[in-house]
This record gives sequence, C-alpha cells and structure tokens, in this order.
Amino acid sequence: MRHLFIINPNAGKGKAFDTVMPLIKKAVTGREIDYEVYVSRSSQDTHDYCKRMCETGDQLRIYACGGDGTIYDVVNAIYGFDNVEFAAIPLGSGNDFIRLFGTKEDFTDIGAQIDGTPIKIDAIKCGDRIAVNQCSMGMDAEVCSKQSDFKKIPWLTGESAYTASLLYCLWSKRTNRFTVTIDDGEPITDDFIFAFCGNSRYYGGGYQAAPYAVPEDGKLDFCLVTTMKIPRLISQIGNYKKGKHFNWPETTYVRGKKMTVHSDIPASVNVDGECDMVTDSTFEIIPSAFKFVIPTSSSYIQDRKSGKISDEIGVPVK
Repeated sequence: MRHLFIINPNAGKGKAFDTVMPLIKKAVTGREIDYEVYVSRSSQDTHDYCKRMCETGDQLRIYACGGDGTIYDVVNAIYGFDNVEFAAIPLGSGNDFIRLFGTKEDFTDIGAQIDGTPIKIDAIKCGDRIAVNQCSMGMDAEVCSKQSDFKKIPWLTGESAYTASLLYCLWSKRTNRFTVTIDDGEPITDDFIFAFCGNSRYYGGGYQAAPYAVPEDGKLDFCLVTTMKIPRLISQIGNYKKGKHFNWPETTYVRGKKMTVHSDIPASVNVDGECDMVTDSTFEIIPSAFKFVIPTSSSYIQDRKSGKISDEIGVPVK
C-alpha cells in the first residue's frame, strides 16, 4: 500500500506544513512503507492530484492534512474508487469531522494513523457533490458562508468564528419558507430556521446539530427547526451547541435516506462547508461510500461496540 500525505499549506492559518512535516518524518522513520508527501497549490490541485493517483489502480491510503475543507477536496476526488482509503490529520481551525472518532491528539499521531484500521462510512450526495459530515439549508448555511470572513480575524478560532457569524446572521436572515420532504413522506411547508442533514454529529467548531448521528449506520439524521423569536433563539444557542435542541417544540428530528428542500427564493445551501445559493436541494445517503481510517490511539471502534457511542435517539446528550 502507498501512503500519500496531501498537505494544505494554508490550513491552520498557514502553519499546517511546519506543523505536520516533523510528525510525518518521525512516524515514517524506521518503518518500511512506501510514502509520498504532496504540498497542494489549491483546492482544485488537491482534487486533481488525488484523482490521478486513484486512477493508477494502486492500493492507496490518502491522508488529508488540513481542515474539513481539505477532507472535502479529497473525498470528492476519491469517491467511486475501491482501491483507496482516506485518513484525516486535523490541522484546520474547526476539525469537526474527526470529533466523533477521537481527539485531535489521536489523529495527529501519524504512527497511529499508519497502523490504523479502516472502517466503512456512509456519505451524503447533494447534486454532483459529496459530503461526509453534513449538509443543510437555511440560516446555519448562511452562518457557514459568513464564517469564512470571521476566520480571517487572527484571534478567532473555528468555534468562535462560527459563534460570531451566528450572532451576525441572527439580525440578517433567520427565517426561510421551505417545503421539506423526507423519504416518501408528506411535504412539510413552514417557516424554518434551518433544515439539516447529518451523517456525523459536529460542525461549526463543535456544534452538535445532529447529536445522535453515526456515519456507518446506513441512515441520515434530519433535523428541522422552525422559526422562533430572537430572545428565545439567543438564549438557546448554548443548548443547540450541546445538541440539546432535540426536545425543543420547534424541532423535528428523524432518520431517513433522503431529504429534499425547496425554497421559492434562493437560499444558502451548505455542503461540508462549501456554500451556494439555490432554490432546490436533495440530500441522499450513499451507504458505505468510503473507507475511513481510525487511528490505533482512538477508542471509537470499541466505544461503538460497547454502546458508549450510541445512535439511540432520545438518550440525554451530555
């Protein structure tokens, strides 16, 4: 197997290369492995390089060394190739995708990644794009779009940039008239704050929008939140971050395989951090779409077997 380390040098406020290279050199020393380090020039370059490598037919393990955006670039390039596994080395500001699987320290242990175990995980298809974490329409997609501006402020982390963007968007657009259909159910037309589709649990620097999602159960978690007055919404931001919005009277939380969202006027859609303005979106599950590496330092596999990490809807979220 070939081990390819794809470094996004812009991740981590430009510190990704200096951070990860010593870790890679230390991990490969004394190991008889075939490896290569590639420093990407752009998002498109990451995509193109990964796809070229996949097309060789070699057995590959591709390490996305960057943030959640780097993971997005990699998975959209490798989708459909059975000869490829991917791993994530979190060097960004949010690093939301890996949160369910372990700590940042678990995933920056390169030796534990090299010795790690691949598991099959689901993905979300939205048009011609693939997400492994989440998709949504509504205010939270607006927040995601605006978050990139706040991330440029040096002292704001991924989490605080998301919170700042959330507060900003509360005063601009917090209500969307959507018609939402889940699987073959009846369409629901209402004023929504957002319509969320989760393959995993976290986004926005640690907000648990889908607190019961696990990305290997063959289903997606859909969370719909209807509009509420600003004072109540502001007072509940902390509970939303902790995943305790499940029992809000404004919340509908169900599992399924497909959700369509229609808006008469263009609204923001967020596909793993990539944002556009659309009137229609479809979020649909792709079961067992990827082989994702769990490092040996992570207890995720054991925690799933023991039930410590449960997908049972309604269990109180800590």
